[in-house]
Amino acid sequence: MSMAIKIKCLPEPELQFSNGRRDLDPRRALSANGPADHRGLRTIRIGLIGLKDDVNAAHAWIENLGIFKAAHERNARRFRDWPGAEKALGAKFEIEQQFVRIIDKLQFQRLFRQRISGDEFEALVELFEGPLSAMFGDIRPDCIVVCIPDDLGDLRVQNPGLSARDRRALEILKREEESAQGDLFAPTEEELAEAEALRTTAEDLLFRTFYRALKAKVHKYDNAVPIQVLRRSTIDRPEDAGHSQATRSWNFATALYYKAGGLPWRPADLPEGVCFIGVSFHHLKKRGGHLVYASVAQAFSSDHEPFCLKGAHIDHEQRCDRQPYLNKSQAFAMMRDILHGYEKRTGVKPKRVVVHKTSMYQPEEEEGFREGTKDIVPACDLVWLRQTSFRLVRKGSQEPWRGTLCRIEGESYLFTSGYVPWWDEFPGAHIPAPLQIGSAGPTDIEARSKEILTLSKMNWNSSDGITRLPVTILFAKKVGEIMTELSDNVTPNPSFRFHT
Repeated sequence: MSMAIKIKCLPEPELQFSNGRRDLDPRRALSANGPADHRGLRTIRIGLIGLKDDVNAAHAWIENLGIFKAAHERNARRFRDWPGAEKALGAKFEIEQQFVRIIDKLQFQRLFRQRISGDEFEALVELFEGPLSAMFGDIRPDCIVVCIPDDLGDLRVQNPGLSARDRRALEILKREEESAQGDLFAPTEEELAEAEALRTTAEDLLFRTFYRALKAKVHKYDNAVPIQVLRRSTIDRPEDAGHSQATRSWNFATALYYKAGGLPWRPADLPEGVCFIGVSFHHLKKRGGHLVYASVAQAFSSDHEPFCLKGAHIDHEQRCDRQPYLNKSQAFAMMRDILHGYEKRTGVKPKRVVVHKTSMYQPEEEEGFREGTKDIVPACDLVWLRQTSFRLVRKGSQEPWRGTLCRIEGESYLFTSGYVPWWDEFPGAHIPAPLQIGSAGPTDIEARSKEILTLSKMNWNSSDGITRLPVTILFAKKVGEIMTELSDNVTPNPSFRFHT
């Protein structure tokens, strides 16, 4: 029996930089043109907090972002020299003494031990939160760098807020999730890590991490400043261990520029007036003691800054094929909230809505989303994308190109990872895994695939300019992690700058 296979390589989406100039590669384009929002040299005021030795090391390292650093990786097409912040970003990072806070070393050592209790963990977070929030005044930095030792960055503790019954329920869920991962075809470590962004995870509620807990504290404040964590190893790691100092500077400075209110690049060809929505689910424990899922919506458009909204709490039993879903009224309310948020930010209603979800749409969800757009938006596409065991191997030694769209017997697979021609490299160690793509109702899969490819280049937390997942899904896990730390009466800051 023969199968009909259609393979098409979609063009790599271009990005837009200063003066409307276009390129595929952010590092190359930023060096030549500057960021998309370039308006001449901009001074970005940075706050700094940490132990004295860490602050001193971070201060010197951030000052050195202003100077040239040569890249030492083998592939010069991908890993480019760092030209200095002024040439790459049209920016100067400045640390004023009034925005420097030193954490008391004795207090830190008293709280931070190998075996740390829940109360000590909370006190450790508050040790940083106090001086951090003191910088949220009328005179404030544009972004605050929190420099931490690696062992603090790796710290995680059991969530003391869980009852024994909750913990047993979550352990069962965790085994269920690990079993689902085992369904993948020979999953690599990278694929398992990426899979976490495509599913709910009990692990995030079973354990607390310092970084996540500190970031969640920031969401309590109406006048907060975004924070950027700088691990000490980023500063001290030798050149021959991992990325060079040039590449570390590219990634850190690009993230810092974005969090400080800048826009490094924007999509060149996404249609105007389209609102792309990502829907995801995360474990959350309500104050009443009942284990529920929290739903989250992320919205992206060429016309406004990305934003996220907290959706409904969903009963743990509201699942199909082990996946939570929204009922009709919940889907309706989520769509209306997003459309209201879009109009509030842009002053107009969107011309089209595209929803991305990591599981297939239940009939109730489809009905609720479509009714939510009725008489407001003329067109609505409901797209799902998920992990798959499907693999495609090219004849010869080269991997499938990024952008390859493969259709077999009505199923569609998009390679958002793969061989990158302008780097002349496949940035991975194993056969690339595509995303399976489908929709509830008719849609143009090729057009939706081109949109997903473009949205997979909207991660300003790195200067690579390529991620496996579209931005609508990429930040889902980050938003969900913050949600596990927030109480029911705290609404997460809608700006993506507070979640990355």
